[in-house]
Amino acid sequence: MLATIMYGAGDVRMETVPDPVLRQPTDAVVRVVASCICGSDLWPFGSMPRSEQGRRMGHEFLGVVEDVGTAVPGFQVGDLVLAPFVWADNTCDFCREGLQTSCRHGGGWGVDGVDGGQGEAVRVPQAQGTLVKLPVAVDSELLPSLLTLSDVFCTGHHAAVSAGVNPRTTVTVIGDGAVGLCAVLAARRLGAERIILAGRHKDRTDLGREFGATDVVAERGEEGVAAVRELTGGDGTHAVLECVGTQAAVDMAIDIVRDGGTVGRVGAAQYRQVPFGFDTFLRNITITGGVAPARAYIEELLPDVMEGNIEPGRVFDRTIGFEEVPAGYQAMADRESLKVLIRP
Repeated sequence: MLATIMYGAGDVRMETVPDPVLRQPTDAVVRVVASCICGSDLWPFGSMPRSEQGRRMGHEFLGVVEDVGTAVPGFQVGDLVLAPFVWADNTCDFCREGLQTSCRHGGGWGVDGVDGGQGEAVRVPQAQGTLVKLPVAVDSELLPSLLTLSDVFCTGHHAAVSAGVNPRTTVTVIGDGAVGLCAVLAARRLGAERIILAGRHKDRTDLGREFGATDVVAERGEEGVAAVRELTGGDGTHAVLECVGTQAAVDMAIDIVRDGGTVGRVGAAQYRQVPFGFDTFLRNITITGGVAPARAYIEELLPDVMEGNIEPGRVFDRTIGFEEVPAGYQAMADRESLKVLIRP
């Protein structure tokens, strides 16, 4: 089968690899119907050291079950299923607490002999706990929005939930990438009426307005902080959803948040320290968030996607086949595409 392998910065290839097979009775094999390129994939695309072995790519996919182990009750060949961006047994103590990203028996896609999601098929470990059966046909127009439940919409939702967004909170979202736009949509879904989107790409911030942003701030750094504070009477917002992952974005979030407020950070962290000294202490600021346990949120969010109340799949602005995946990476790196959908 074909699979995406990254050999270093800027070097993504589609190569033939062995077809996946069941190795454990807890496995399933899923034929990929839709996958995508994540904004977090762009970090290694821009900086990964050269590797002779390369690494399998992709952690967001949905597809059809082609084979299923004897210890995976409730699933059968032909089921359309969604996989969150980490696999987990969904039964350990961490999973029961809603932290499947820390599953004692789980792991990530594309490492330790596990297939990546950007390929024609995937062996899914711990399939019973990982996979979610989808009640739609394989040709449903809802598939792009359902695919966002694998990662990007759940990640935006995690930022909003972690920061305590509700109808009484004002919100700033930092970042107009797919996660930031999904965070806007999540904040609106949770009832926030004032949502400021910090982004400077008009096509993206226009979509952000359609998702629920009430204001857009294009400035960054100190100018961006001043603009948000001007919009909020000098106070800042109760919640700030940091969806970029850089030191500058975290600094801006802390400077924007209202005293007593919360920063929910979900941008893949490209920094080692968070400024959390005496000044922040005096302001009673809370910093929370982290990698999103998507599996914990899927059942909650699925009905709104199924009923068309939210359309997070609108973040996909380009659809490609497997042979075009390297070009899809480049298009996202060049900011020519917001998020690329891969269909066989």
